[in-house]
Amino acid sequence: MERRKFLQGAGMAGILAAGTAPAIVNAQQQIRWRLASSFPKSLDTVFGASEAFAKYVSDATGGKFVISVHPAGELVPAFGVVDAVQQGTIECAHTAPYYFFGKDETFAFDCTIPFGMTSRAMSAWMFEGNGLKLMREFYAQFNIVNFPCGNTGAQMGGWFRKEIKSVKDVEGLKMRIGGFGGRVLAKLGAVPQNIPAGEIYQSLEKGTIDAAEWIGPYDDLKLGLHKVAQNYYFPAWWEGSTQFSVYINDKQWNGLSAEYKAIVEQASRAAHVTCQARYDARNPSALKQLIAEGAKLSRFPKDFMDAAFKASREVYAELNEKNANWKKVYPDYSRFLADQVQWESVAEGNYAQYLASQKL
Repeated sequence: MERRKFLQGAGMAGILAAGTAPAIVNAQQQIRWRLASSFPKSLDTVFGASEAFAKYVSDATGGKFVISVHPAGELVPAFGVVDAVQQGTIECAHTAPYYFFGKDETFAFDCTIPFGMTSRAMSAWMFEGNGLKLMREFYAQFNIVNFPCGNTGAQMGGWFRKEIKSVKDVEGLKMRIGGFGGRVLAKLGAVPQNIPAGEIYQSLEKGTIDAAEWIGPYDDLKLGLHKVAQNYYFPAWWEGSTQFSVYINDKQWNGLSAEYKAIVEQASRAAHVTCQARYDARNPSALKQLIAEGAKLSRFPKDFMDAAFKASREVYAELNEKNANWKKVYPDYSRFLADQVQWESVAEGNYAQYLASQKL
């Protein structure tokens, strides 16, 4: 019953004829895949998205298609999943694509870029715009087929040992930040540091770094960052949303039956929604707890936001000149973003502002 409910809920009635689902599923071969995550098991939000994906696939196939999920470092290093999937060492992975912008900055479009899309806009671009098509064309160079699988929503701006009163306070600031955010901050005089999650607390405590961004209240609370750097800023202009993806080796994908391909696709979409729902459900109470324990919540100064926005445009202009893959995707992404910003500001943006003014 649980399997049939999932298949119906995932919109697969057109694939599996009514009343014949068990017979079709039972006809499929037994498959065992390994999924390497770029995250530790302790992150029940993002690591949980890969677990949900694997569970949905197993449930929909009556246990005939099983995907074992492995935390970062168990099969391959956190940042080694692209190479492992590309080479066929593992069948699939779950990761934040912007980790690999060093290979090609275009990876970041499948995740987030500074002053980029919100989570809803991102899902719209991927599923109803040209996003998935453009990224599939890009990933073909790496023998990868990608599936959106989770989103954090807009993230927080991180933890700072000292207050940020203007953009001048960023000069010389040593901050744990990854991807494009670090590249943009470097233009403002900051010194970006690439530090794993497990070392952030110690680095802040010792003063090795002056600030650190991680994800948001729920995950930040687990790291206890408010105990060593109480100034908590928002928003993370470098992560207006952060999309995670499942990477599947193209040979493994092409070897699946049409029914199993449909199940994988729908399972990834279900896990995509599950992940963000967990963040949205858990962040509010976590933020209240952080504030109760001494966190000082502040908005980034406008001059800092403006300077970062200008610097991000300089970075993108540079990439348009030197990266053909980037230049192919960026125009479509930026046009879609512009339309979404206008729409969101008219409807939900104004609605949310009004509700906030009522101090519910």
